[in-house]
Amino acid sequence: MSAASPGEKKSGFRAFFAHALRPKKSRQVLRKGSSASTPDLRAAASLHRPSTTSEDVPPLPSLAPLEAHRLKYRELNANKDSQLGESQDHTAILHTIGDQDFNRYDPNGPDSEYDTRPPGEPQIASLPSQLWVHIATGYLTPADTASLAFSNKTLHLRLQPLDPFHALSLPENHTQRINFLTTQDRHLPYHLLCIPCARFHLRTQPGHEKLQPADTLNPLFNCPEARNPSNPPPRHRITHNRALPYTFVQLALRAHRFTPQHGIPYTTLSRRWRRTDWSHQTRFQIHNNHLLMRVTSTRFADPGLPPSSVRLLLYSREDYVPYFSVCAHWRDGNLMAACKCALTHIPVPRETTALQGLEHRAKDVLHRRAYNPNALTTLCGKCRPMRRCPECPSEYLIEVKLTEDRSDGLQNMRFRHAIVVTRWCDLGNGTAPSVSPEWAACCGLEGSQYDSFEEMGKRSISGVFESMITDDTLPGQRVVSMNPSGKKEGEEGNSWY
Repeated sequence: MSAASPGEKKSGFRAFFAHALRPKKSRQVLRKGSSASTPDLRAAASLHRPSTTSEDVPPLPSLAPLEAHRLKYRELNANKDSQLGESQDHTAILHTIGDQDFNRYDPNGPDSEYDTRPPGEPQIASLPSQLWVHIATGYLTPADTASLAFSNKTLHLRLQPLDPFHALSLPENHTQRINFLTTQDRHLPYHLLCIPCARFHLRTQPGHEKLQPADTLNPLFNCPEARNPSNPPPRHRITHNRALPYTFVQLALRAHRFTPQHGIPYTTLSRRWRRTDWSHQTRFQIHNNHLLMRVTSTRFADPGLPPSSVRLLLYSREDYVPYFSVCAHWRDGNLMAACKCALTHIPVPRETTALQGLEHRAKDVLHRRAYNPNALTTLCGKCRPMRRCPECPSEYLIEVKLTEDRSDGLQNMRFRHAIVVTRWCDLGNGTAPSVSPEWAACCGLEGSQYDSFEEMGKRSISGVFESMITDDTLPGQRVVSMNPSGKKEGEEGNSWY
């Protein structure tokens, strides 16, 4: 066998690497050549298989099965919705939306163009005047009678013997007059109902009303009763030297119910201030056309305070009312007792004498613990639960937190324990103090009857409020009654002080 023959195997180191690095036949690229040199693979394969006819071979599809199904589905549903199978007529869709959004039975809506009901004056006129007078005097209040006479001319003529509008001007019907005027809020965006006068006044600074401290004169309209101390406007105490006039509740809820021209945004009522070593922060939300308020009050507290120092820390010397926000029923129950109990949980520093310090240090080493006066404080079962006032929509949460102290005189003590009292309350719908039971209950107005556990049920005000805020969290606490015994002693009781 010659050396050039392909069957000859060379030996040696160079032959080994030449054989290992030689490309395989399967990796050789087919190159286009002449027809004479290119073998006919189909003809060669036909020699090794049985003969078949053209009818036995199925024709190849023009498209893939999935693409063919997609094109067929698109052709069948060209004018239909892909999910519901409904016709996509854009003109019909727009007319349907406009008809569904409009409530033709809305008494405050523009129903003059769409209301196709026949006029009801003939049916009203068919009844005698004595019957309408009997209905008004026996079943309706003066405010309802005036609203009935104000609805149309026929009823006004039928109720003319009663003279309902003159009856509202009587002093004994002052509250009824306010109830009637609240129904006209929608039509007077640049006026505001004055509760002492029971009439609408023109707003002097519409859209720019700002909440000011209680000792600052802040008139929103020109009222002849503004400087009458015997007839003050309604307001609710927030904290010491801070009050929320009812006019701001009206403005916030009018802007929410009607248009922005009717009032101011409720977010502009939020404030943050500091007074008498207490720092306060308020925040407001609107839920179901009710104004909700949260007041958070914080103050640094020293450990081991005697009872007299605890009273100085909690109560104002001017009126002996707590510095933080409370409702009108704060004296009844165990709210203040829970605050005093929370102050006792602040860890007291140990004695620094030689023997006592050595004894405490040995106990710490024995029990493998380290004493930290700035450790987190845990409250007990008496002061930890959240409390709800049974007579008004108010809830309280008492906490002791480790807070950073940024005062100039305590550079070596950056963190201190502080008592934090948070109150959530519902201030009503902003129509009138006599119409809103929540406002009357929080302010403790005479004749107000409100059962918070029956009205609110299992859902707490704090849970509703905090669920509307994404950046704040509320620790899970059970809600108990602030006055479980039901005793109402007020200032005569001595447990609150």
